[in-house]
Amino acid sequence: MTTGEARAFWVVAPGVGEIRGESLPQAAADEVAVRTRYSAISRGTEALVFRGEVPPGEAARMRAPFQAGEFPGPVKYGYISVGVVDAGPAALAGRTVFCLYPHQTRYVVPAAAVHVVPGGVPAARAVLAANMETAVNALWDGAPRVGDRIAVVGGGVVGCLVAWLAGRMPGCRVELVDANPARAGIATALGVAFATPGEAAPDADLVFHASGAPEGLATALALAAFEATIVELSWYGTRAVPAPLGEAFHSRRLTLRASQVGAVATHQRARWTRRRRMALALALLADPRLDALVTGESRFEALPETMARLARGPGAALCHRILYD
Repeated sequence: MTTGEARAFWVVAPGVGEIRGESLPQAAADEVAVRTRYSAISRGTEALVFRGEVPPGEAARMRAPFQAGEFPGPVKYGYISVGVVDAGPAALAGRTVFCLYPHQTRYVVPAAAVHVVPGGVPAARAVLAANMETAVNALWDGAPRVGDRIAVVGGGVVGCLVAWLAGRMPGCRVELVDANPARAGIATALGVAFATPGEAAPDADLVFHASGAPEGLATALALAAFEATIVELSWYGTRAVPAPLGEAFHSRRLTLRASQVGAVATHQRARWTRRRRMALALALLADPRLDALVTGESRFEALPETMARLARGPGAALCHRILYD
């Protein structure tokens, strides 16, 4: 039995998106029917998907939890959705929830797949939850210490959230590094310092790289102090990335470490589940300063054009929020 119709955004071919209609099944006793209020574009990953740049060898690992179709397309992809439970268990009925679901007006998922948005977090800000979860995992992987000098290269949403989290640690000097001087205002709003690559302070105890550009990785390596760690958060898809591992990389005994949200960070894994990690990410969104990271909005119906524009060149955009009826 179906409960009605929904509309969803699909990448039908590299560089081409469209809105498609879908029939929804009736929610079972252990499922919820969610009416979407907001979604958001995960700019880096979704741009790679939209352009058809997912490496064939990574297709299985790149699948979103409720993805439909296969790369390069047609594929329904995305993992940032905030909505209201219209039907489901009594404990969830009427609650605002976050779900790792693609861009779709309504959907039915297992009740265990949704996360209740805390009362102190506006639904519109909860679209940052997936990026905050990535930032939390990055901090766990990097393991900053009190008083560290920390550089964050790349002022996208993830980089800004990493800088904001690190900046709350006692005694830490945190500098957000980005080639776009306009990011200085965002850094100020988040309570951290800002520098362009040529102005950044050297000898960082810990460096996070989240620019998505090979030049950013080179900057991150150059800023690291003796025996420092560089945490690599960027994902490059099919692009080959030259890394300057000559020069002083060995003499400074640097560590280059990958961080990816698909697995809970090693040192936390024995005690933390993904669900517990997401609950933490949502709770951390109570700070209104984080609204500075939402720099654009558009209607769901405009998603094909919006995604194409952001995939070509995001410009100064950070989080782009999608509005639903």
